[in-house]
Parts: sequence; structure tokens; C-alpha cells
Amino acid sequence: MDWSAVRRLWEKWSSHNVGSLGGHPLKAALLLNYDPNGPSRLVSTIAEQEGIKAYPSEISQFLSYVNRNNLSNETFFIAQREYLVTSIHENWFCARCLNTSSKHSGEGAIVMQTSAFLVVGLYEGSIGSASQAVMAVDQFAAQLSRRNL
Repeated sequence: MDWSAVRRLWEKWSSHNVGSLGGHPLKAALLLNYDPNGPSRLVSTIAEQEGIKAYPSEISQFLSYVNRNNLSNETFFIAQREYLVTSIHENWFCARCLNTSSKHSGEGAIVMQTSAFLVVGLYEGSIGSASQAVMAVDQFAAQLSRRNL
């Protein structure tokens, strides 16, 4: 894998799409190494993160949730926030935060899978914000896919 290409794509994409200021569609994003068909000795790791400080133990729990593929019947946690999946698509799903008390418009997550990664985008807001978040995460996932990453 060409990690320098992944890093360049991430840095360019995240600078335009992730941040709490300036009208970015995402407040935080994670890029996780993920190959559910790979050897079990290859542990999924956090390849990149922006706007969040995720820890391997919580990401491990999130990846177990994804691997169980029982998305609509369980919740998952990222950064001490609990999410419930609201929509499942072919290679992605979206979820709403259940324990957000400080954000009146709510919070959500978009999770997209490529051949080697999970891209997680976290956003604040409702339907309009969710649509922008889906477009932003999809843009990065498409760039990875075009390069077979």
C-alpha cells in the first residue's frame, strides 16, 4: 500500500472538510485500516484522525460492532458518544447520536467502507448537515477507491 498517497489524500481532504470552524461539513473524521477478509494477525488500526482523539481500545469495540454486522439491532460508541444506525446502504451506513445533550440539532456519524479502510465522519446538525457529511465522506472514499486503496 502506498501510505504516502493515502496521507496526501487525507491531508488535502481533511483540510477542506473537517473542522469546527469555517463551515466544514464534518466536525471530526477517522480513517481506519480495515480488511474483514484479511488474516486475523493484521489488527485494524487508526490510520488517520482529525478533530477527535480516538483510542485503539474504543476503535476495537467499534470494529467488533461492524464485524458482527448486526447494525440495526445494536448501538456503537465513538468518543464516549453512543450511536444508533438509522440507515444502511450497500457499503455505508449513517447513525444518530443518542446521548447528545449540548447540541439541540443533534449529532451523527457516517461510516463508509472501501476495500482497505473504514472512513468515519462525525457531524453536528440534522438532515441538511447529514447530506453534506455523506457527500464529504463519499468524496474521500471515492478517491481511495480510484487509487485501489
